[in-house]
Amino acid sequence: MTATTPDSPRTRDPARTRTGILDAARALILDHGYGATTVDMVVARAGITKGAFFHHFPSKADLARAVVDRHAANDRAFFLANIERARKLASDPLQQVLVLIGLYEETFDALDAPYPGCLFASYIYEQKLFKEGTLEVLREAALFWRARMMEMLEKVIATHPPRVPVDLESLADMFYALTEGSFVMTKTLADRTLLTRHSKHLRNYLELLFGDR
Repeated sequence: MTATTPDSPRTRDPARTRTGILDAARALILDHGYGATTVDMVVARAGITKGAFFHHFPSKADLARAVVDRHAANDRAFFLANIERARKLASDPLQQVLVLIGLYEETFDALDAPYPGCLFASYIYEQKLFKEGTLEVLREAALFWRARMMEMLEKVIATHPPRVPVDLESLADMFYALTEGSFVMTKTLADRTLLTRHSKHLRNYLELLFGDR
């Protein structure tokens, strides 16, 4: 049997190579940060040549943008899929929001330890290293979450008046903000259960805020 080497004709697959580069870069950025991640590190982890790397990405900055673009697209698709599931599982607007959070708790529970963190948070910490277009992806992701959650919460308020006055915009931000903060604490304290435990507090708060008197 003849052994194959990286980028040999038997292993050459442009789409697979690009995916491998993105996977390697994402893992390295989460582990070491963008600034400390070098092209050589990505090449070694992906098992490719530098020529193959630069064929797909002209620069490290282009790679960073592609990594976050893919992450944002996957994050949005997963978010929308969970919203759709919540709507199928519950007809009441408040229950839909609670189910949505519960679905994410299931995802958090299934994560392997140690979980490296969130790519969005990693980019924000080093935002001065990125081009404006890359940072705009992060802003758009946060605003997308806010808009979708506001749509759900507006229906909740229409059917379940809150016990106290509510700033709807900041309330809509809470799940996104809580999750990002929990990722930081999970990595800091090496305790992946924090993601689920923190989100349960939010569910309790929403039940107290909008629940039947």
